[in-house]
Amino acid sequence: MATTAESRLARLRNALDSGRLLPVKRSLAALNPAEIADLLAALPWAERKLVWDMVDPADDGEVLLHLPEGVRGNLIRDMDTAELVAAAGELDIDDLADFVEHLPETVAQQVMLALDADDRTRLESVLAFSPDSAGGLMNTDTVTVRPDVSLGVVQRYLRRRGDLPSHTDALFVVDRYGGYLGTLSLDKLLTRPEEHLVAQVMDRSREALPVTMQARDVAQRFHSSDLVSAPVVTPEDGRLVGRITIDDVVDVIRADAQHDWMSMAGLTEQEDLFAPVRPAARRRAVWLGINLVTAFAASFVVGQFEATITQIVALAVLMPVVASMGGIAGSQTLTLMIRGYALNQIGGGNTLWLLRKELLVALMNGLLWAVVVAVIAYLWFDRLSLALVVGLAMLTNQAIAALVGVFVPVTLKKLGIDPALAGSVVLTTFTDVCGFFCLLGLGTLILL
Repeated sequence: MATTAESRLARLRNALDSGRLLPVKRSLAALNPAEIADLLAALPWAERKLVWDMVDPADDGEVLLHLPEGVRGNLIRDMDTAELVAAAGELDIDDLADFVEHLPETVAQQVMLALDADDRTRLESVLAFSPDSAGGLMNTDTVTVRPDVSLGVVQRYLRRRGDLPSHTDALFVVDRYGGYLGTLSLDKLLTRPEEHLVAQVMDRSREALPVTMQARDVAQRFHSSDLVSAPVVTPEDGRLVGRITIDDVVDVIRADAQHDWMSMAGLTEQEDLFAPVRPAARRRAVWLGINLVTAFAASFVVGQFEATITQIVALAVLMPVVASMGGIAGSQTLTLMIRGYALNQIGGGNTLWLLRKELLVALMNGLLWAVVVAVIAYLWFDRLSLALVVGLAMLTNQAIAALVGVFVPVTLKKLGIDPALAGSVVLTTFTDVCGFFCLLGLGTLILL
């Protein structure tokens, strides 16, 4: 798939470079909206704008939804209100809710006014919930049946209806007040005798998702239960209000993964690889400034041992080794903790167990590499006391890295700060400062 995408992108670039636009149009016509979005995101701005103007207007809405946030925002700013309203008109309600969230308020109002009364009511019901909740993810296009009707009646009803919403694997069974009771899978509907009642063959085990459930928890439920679709209900009375389908959950998983990876570099999902230089530099400047402050903190610690370094230059040579090994060990622990939080595997009951486990791992690895580094230091500088200092500093910093790797994400979580965003900076600061302090402090005590 990657090779195919690369070849398509190469053909488009060759066509654009040659000035032949007809091959570009033909290539775009053969792609689905998601593939077009991938290609647009991989083009510099001038070429992206040219290709975007060739996209079929009927696909504009779907393509925009599949684009990274930064790319989508740049294209939306260059579109007029009529184009945006037309693009929105091609979307399902759940996708339209996501789309409207990224529009200027005046344009969003125009989109709302362009909808008929039923669609406007459905859209407002979705927009009433947080985009990161089950209510914000759901679509209201549910097909419901009553438990006291026969399968034959349901089949005739579906034939009269003519079609089913996408990703429909089951119908939802509700009572006369709209309360969710269970699901009727399509395979049972088609294979069981027509005279059987829905209540006889329905599945009562599929739990509904409350509208307030967080998007990550929804994704976890789909993963653990192998769901294609799931009902969404009000937590107060269990009334069915919509459904979530697997395509929406895949979007959540992809967005979360992108958020975590970008956050660890101090970037956001708005970062566009081919964004203009000035806004890109402005977004990254803040993160670089934070790192500069932490670097000065490490430099301050080193400065307190200037006399020691002057007398024992070998310590300056070995400082990066101790700090780097601590940073790598801490990053490994931090990454595992962030992953555990993302998968809901970490809670108050197992944090201390994880701390003990990571500390033991750090001590085992620290002892191993402390011996290795001490031997190298002895062979290099021919000084046994120096080798002892380096080994002890290495072991101590490995233990500190493990402690920080566990406590930093736990503390940030309690403070309501995303560990993926701030964890690496805090961790690096601790491992650098503590690594330098351990090496130089022990060197001052033992070697002088």
